[in-house]
Amino acid sequence: MTPTTHPASLWMATAIPDRDWPALDGDARADVAIVGGGYTGCAAALALAERGAEVTLLEANLIGWGASGRTGGQVNPGLKFDPDEIEMMFGAELGPRVVAAGGGVGDEIFGLIARHGIDCDPVRRGWLQPAVSAATLALVTRRCEQWARRGAPVGVLDRAQMAAFIGSEHYLGGWEDRRGGNIQPLSFARGLAAAAARAGARICVRTPATALARRDNRWTVTTPRGVVTADKVLLGTNGYTDALWPGLARTVVPMMSFQAATPPLPPEQGAAVLREGHSASDTRRLLWYFRRDRQGRLVMGGRAPFREDLGPGDAVHLRAAVDQLYPQLAGVPFEFYWAGRVAMTRDHLPHLHELAPGLWAGLGYNGRGVGLATLFGRWLAELALGARPADIPFPVTAMRPIPGYPFTRIVARALVRYYRMRDMLEAA
Repeated sequence: MTPTTHPASLWMATAIPDRDWPALDGDARADVAIVGGGYTGCAAALALAERGAEVTLLEANLIGWGASGRTGGQVNPGLKFDPDEIEMMFGAELGPRVVAAGGGVGDEIFGLIARHGIDCDPVRRGWLQPAVSAATLALVTRRCEQWARRGAPVGVLDRAQMAAFIGSEHYLGGWEDRRGGNIQPLSFARGLAAAAARAGARICVRTPATALARRDNRWTVTTPRGVVTADKVLLGTNGYTDALWPGLARTVVPMMSFQAATPPLPPEQGAAVLREGHSASDTRRLLWYFRRDRQGRLVMGGRAPFREDLGPGDAVHLRAAVDQLYPQLAGVPFEFYWAGRVAMTRDHLPHLHELAPGLWAGLGYNGRGVGLATLFGRWLAELALGARPADIPFPVTAMRPIPGYPFTRIVARALVRYYRMRDMLEAA
């Protein structure tokens, strides 16, 4: 049964109103059909419509219903790997382009917000990566130095400087990346969809794609109440990828990202907490990521069991994180709890796939979906408009399902337990 509303969350409670998008009713024709109404799909629809393409976007639930409306809303530049590593992976020609593109996601996001007047509480005060141990402090210091050599506005922070920004003595230091920031994530998704519609895109919600086939050099996307015929198709379903295209779901491992938020903090308790407006995500293997929202709530996130019904009883690790970072908040309850799926990949890189002639997919953002999913949406649009793979500053590859996929979630659960133990030992 298709949901009629979003799961309860802080973002649902504080988002800008959604438009009353219709479901698809009857057959339709488009230059490009898009499956998925999160950041990837909405950014692709906007880029295509602005270039004059006839676009139909199909969302199974509601705009931003999946991870896009449930993420932490942090805009963190870069990929999981450091710039030097990326250039070694991809070579002297492509590597620097990948580095520059990943480092530019802040400009991508905040540029879209400014151009289209998206009301999503944008704050671009920077991103912090605080270190929990001497080893990770050395790691992030090298990371910062690599970005500094490439002209990025970054800086290493000692323990006192990090404590001043975060409002806690918990960390040994770290680095600041002033390209980053944060947004209200569901408002951003809704704003992208509205901008795409203003540019001419057709947005359909409560319209799951149930079959995808190619006939007579065109694609047909079947839904419960109509068929869309299109020259090109883009898939942007990330952690909610299903069996629509055989094997695609086996290229990623969905994991649950769980968040909780306090009530707005009174000044006597919250004055020092992230007082400059930064977002932060630390160096734990099972990282803590945290920020303030527009009303002054503290939002804390981390990993959780793979279940859709996570609630207050699953927040023990988040409660412990808040109490360790901010003892003054030990008596402050959580007001909201929510979770969503992030899609992890075997190589820890996002994937941009050409699945068949005229069919592409972007997914596997490894927890950095606000920036990367939006960027990949634009790249998918460029491919659909005729760009060569060489024109895209990221590899366009064939799909490669993970070997032994049925066992990956078992392995992932074991790794979560192992990483949690290692984090506790190293932070002790």
